[in-house]
Amino acid sequence: MDGHIFTGFDIPSVNQPLQPTPVEDVKDLLTALTSDKGLDASAAAYDQYTANWGSKPSKDDIKKTIVNIETDYTFLVPTQTALYLHAKHAKTGRTYSYLFSEPSRMPGYPLWMGADHADDLQYVFGKPFATPLAYLPKHRKVSKYMIAYWTNFAKTGDPNKGESVPVAWPKLTDGHQFLEINHDMGRNSVKQKMRARYVHFWSTTYISFPNVN
Repeated sequence: MDGHIFTGFDIPSVNQPLQPTPVEDVKDLLTALTSDKGLDASAAAYDQYTANWGSKPSKDDIKKTIVNIETDYTFLVPTQTALYLHAKHAKTGRTYSYLFSEPSRMPGYPLWMGADHADDLQYVFGKPFATPLAYLPKHRKVSKYMIAYWTNFAKTGDPNKGESVPVAWPKLTDGHQFLEINHDMGRNSVKQKMRARYVHFWSTTYISFPNVN
């Protein structure tokens, strides 16, 4: 969850498992992020992100929602929007989308967080092989997979052509397929429409609100 890199500073209670994060922190964050569009947009965003909470959200529900908000707003939605545009308009180049989900190795992070921002880089550059005592065999699997995909793409423009890979990585097309990368990859690693509901909200619903400034 890329947004965790900022959320931990903005709302420190996110990383403190015994300390609750007030619901008001969710509202305040969304009010700040939607200030150009005003309170109606903030309320719509709040409804979007709390729709699955139920009447009594858990501490982890609230914390995870906050990290998801910062992830979507800052990283995921701009990236997915750019990928959709590239896939639609590129004349020759192929477009591929992925989600890196190998859990972060940083101590003290909540278990639900998954990968943090830039966690994938150590695997792309082979650090589990360069410093093997600091990693487990499963981490070397992830690194092997990513090195194969990345070098294949660099050589051929297709991540599947060249060194063997665990799963065929499909191009991003109208089905909005993406590959989830971690140490346990199989046919279920190919998925569709990464957080599409939230991408649609920020890229379509949110921008339809009039500016208030």
